[in-house]
Amino acid sequence: MRRYGTALAAFSACALAGVLFAFALASGVGAQGLATTGSTTEPAPPALIPPGVTIGGIAVGGLSPEAATFTVQERFEQGLPLIFNGRPRLAPSPYALGATVRIEQAVERARNAQPGDEVGLTVLINGDTTRDYVQSVARRFNRESVDAALVLHKLRPKIVPERMGVTILRADLTATIHRRLTAMSRVPVKIRTQKSRPELTHRAFRTTIVIHRGSNRLELFNYQRLRKRFRVATGEKVYPTPLGRFRVVVKWRNPWWYPPNSRWAKGLKPVPPGPNNPLGSRWMGLSVPGVGIHGTPNGGSIGYSVSHGCIRMYIPDAEWLFNTVDVGSQVFIVSA
Repeated sequence: MRRYGTALAAFSACALAGVLFAFALASGVGAQGLATTGSTTEPAPPALIPPGVTIGGIAVGGLSPEAATFTVQERFEQGLPLIFNGRPRLAPSPYALGATVRIEQAVERARNAQPGDEVGLTVLINGDTTRDYVQSVARRFNRESVDAALVLHKLRPKIVPERMGVTILRADLTATIHRRLTAMSRVPVKIRTQKSRPELTHRAFRTTIVIHRGSNRLELFNYQRLRKRFRVATGEKVYPTPLGRFRVVVKWRNPWWYPPNSRWAKGLKPVPPGPNNPLGSRWMGLSVPGVGIHGTPNGGSIGYSVSHGCIRMYIPDAEWLFNTVDVGSQVFIVSA
């Protein structure tokens, strides 16, 4: 009877152990776990970069390698602002400027650095790519100088102002971009330029003469403003004053008059300066042979088309005009 009881107790213990083992399997706990009272083992967290460490001036201390890589990559990919005429005009990516960076190697060095260390960041630059980009900037912003121009608009002179030329200093811009990229700096770059002056400015058109052949009047303009108007005589029908655009090429005081090679002057002799000189006391020759603006002793001809092509003025008017206009002054002769 005692042996029977002992066997029954052993059977019950085995049965209980089997139940507990099955429960442990279902719960994902090994037999060893049941035999110990310790907690389960978890994977070790990734090693963080020591505090105070920077990569290329970017703080990465306390970050995981993955987070540090992302932070440096994000900063590197920021565009570099380019300033032209005081305004941001472009912000190319470093890749467009030919730059690449070795972030993984820098992060690996940062992991093994001492707290507070500065880890350098290697930025590689393709010089040809940078120069090509700078050349595209020059094509966009370079501007040739343009001379001032004078046109006749509604029978009045109109000055189209000159324009300064602008040339990008390409070597300077290339070098500055290189320095910014290698230093991981995104401080805006001011595009430096060189200005070039046009040969002809608006000052060349200080005085302009407009002669109205049909109404026998001469108008003097100071730049674009009418300064004075005169009655004149112009060429008769057989010897008309030419129409077009001319300029004053010579100015003579007390000129001699020489007979031109023309039928009407056949047999005439030169006339020295004096009261009987057909040119009066002043001659302003135009850029057309044999034609000029001059005084006349024959005041009665003023207001009529009676000359041999020249523009006659009262002698005091011719002297005043002579002192006012310059050699090179533009002269428009119109039919109105």
